[in-house]
Amino acid sequence: MEAVAHLKNNPTSTRKMRLIADLIRGKDVYQALTILKFSKQEPSVKLEKLLKSAIDNWKQKNEQKPEDNELIVKEIQVNAGTMLKRFLPAPQGRAYRLRKRSNHVTIKVDSKNAKAVVEAPAEVEETESAE
Repeated sequence: MEAVAHLKNNPTSTRKMRLIADLIRGKDVYQALTILKFSKQEPSVKLEKLLKSAIDNWKQKNEQKPEDNELIVKEIQVNAGTMLKRFLPAPQGRAYRLRKRSNHVTIKVDSKNAKAVVEAPAEVEETESAE
């Protein structure tokens, strides 16, 4: 079963966060943690904390050790959040608009060897039994 962790209204621009998110998408969880730990960019600190939270959520949900299962970052989404709009005084009575951007991040973690539940279509079973 997959586990989800959310980070809302993170005061970083969406573009900066997506650059870091693209580095860890689809990777092994522990490899992703290493990448985030040694990354120089500021958003990687928050993303590392969020990934640890997703791992803990998976542990609580499945009651297994994450080390025994091959966990991967199944999905990571970075969406735009609210934008604070401010004005900065400019020369000759003008004002410049400042947009302080934020974002929302969602991480889904799942084991690599998770069994996909595939149900046979009911129509196929009915036609076979009718013959």
